[in-house]
Amino acid sequence: MIELSSKQCTESPGDGSALGQDETEELLSSLEPRWQLGEERKSISFTFTFDNYYQTMAFVNVVAQIAHQQNHHPELLISYRQCNIRYSTHSVGGLSVNDFICAAKINIAQKL
Repeated sequence: MIELSSKQCTESPGDGSALGQDETEELLSSLEPRWQLGEERKSISFTFTFDNYYQTMAFVNVVAQIAHQQNHHPELLISYRQCNIRYSTHSVGGLSVNDFICAAKINIAQKL
């Protein structure tokens, strides 16, 4: 299994094109199983649930720090007890390894 959480995002992921189906499936299998592939196979997402608003916002701040450090930013939908995170790499028109690296880092941070 690929250890994505120890990798760093790159400014130009891969060869500039979106990941193929085989690469996407391999990388997705290395994440927490609840990460879902988008309908058009151009994004991954996960909805994290918390006990209260404070925990949700603390988590959002951790996600913001990861995004800043990696210079790769997700779409966030935040509510009282939930945060939905969606990754896609717009510059390649779909998924890149950067999306999976950040998702893996979030998985580790959420468990702390």
